[in-house]
Amino acid sequence: MSLWQKYRGISPKTRILIGCGIMAYAGVALVLSDKAEEKFGLVPTEKDKEELQRVIPRITTIERESR
Repeated sequence: MSLWQKYRGISPKTRILIGCGIMAYAGVALVLSDKAEEKFGLVPTEKDKEELQRVIPRITTIERESR
């Protein structure tokens, strides 16, 4: 029996609780990851941001003649 079939076999209320639990876990992880970056000194400096902007490819548009 596949995981999807097992998931579909549980009650809808349980599936809602599982989904809400996963979303709550993801939200907490987003908040805590920012604090962990600050604690470990992994916050990007202005120099890092400038270097990133320098290596990002740029798109240039060319005007075409209308026929």
